[in-house]
Amino acid sequence: MAALSPALARTAPLYDRVRRVIPPIEWPAFADDADAILELKRRRNAVILAHNYQTPEIFHCVADIVGDSLALARKAMTVDANVIVLAGVHFMAETAKLLNPDKTVLIPDLAAGCSLAESITAADVRLMRERYPGVPVVTYVNTSAAVKAESDICCTSGNARAVVESLGVKRVIMLPDEYLAQNVAAETDVEIIAWKGHCEVHERFSADDIRQLREDHPDVTVLAHPECPPDVVAVADFSGSTAAMSDYVATRKPPRVVLMTECSMSDNVAVQHPEVDFIRPCNLCPHMKRITLKNIRSALEKNEHVVTIDPAVAERARRAVERMLAI
Repeated sequence: MAALSPALARTAPLYDRVRRVIPPIEWPAFADDADAILELKRRRNAVILAHNYQTPEIFHCVADIVGDSLALARKAMTVDANVIVLAGVHFMAETAKLLNPDKTVLIPDLAAGCSLAESITAADVRLMRERYPGVPVVTYVNTSAAVKAESDICCTSGNARAVVESLGVKRVIMLPDEYLAQNVAAETDVEIIAWKGHCEVHERFSADDIRQLREDHPDVTVLAHPECPPDVVAVADFSGSTAAMSDYVATRKPPRVVLMTECSMSDNVAVQHPEVDFIRPCNLCPHMKRITLKNIRSALEKNEHVVTIDPAVAERARRAVERMLAI
């Protein structure tokens, strides 16, 4: 039998973490980059923050901190490192920079965007304020720093209702995800004025999808992200953020489950719960999938691409994020 290459030998413990979701024949394509990334992190005093939608070889093998947008925002504040690599999309890298202004924050691919972030501009927020004077603006973290700077407070899918109700008012503007706003409105007495932005992954799920899943798998438990259309959330067994869905699986341990969210989420949760059967309707986020081991390695080797935010914008955007984190 041929001897393992040095990188394959060194990364064998990493592959043990993901062997349930990555076939053995695929691992050699990842081993060299994973091995190099571990050494680059040590050399540069760097950490990798990875969103739940990253692929398993990133999420389970090279990331130091993983989670949903809220978890990454909170943990970014406590990072003891010189360099942060954000394995996610651009607004997440901006948020990490807002909370760590003195650290170098890198995004491996500048084109890793977000349909929600691109659905609204700072000028749009100013126009909403003119149309609804005195109504506070709650802005989803899936937005640019410029949009956050025009807002009163930020929220995530995991804390949106708590943020809305914390303001103690009868009416709020909630931007930019229309479906998240509608799903929160169904849970609170606060009137919510929504924007018509949608997530290109979650908007593709339908109530008919769930009905078909239940016909094919009568025992399935359906968990839906609150960025899904309200009719999807209405017929699901549970709706919550990616962290809440992961916690549901960990605590309830349904025999068979489907996560109505981005594809890689199921793979990452499945690694930790071999006793659960995951049905995988696959809607990929093309932006999240722009992040790879290869461009994470390149980012650390070449110090690319450095995230910068205009200081005047950053100061105001940081306030909106910090108000959210204080709740």
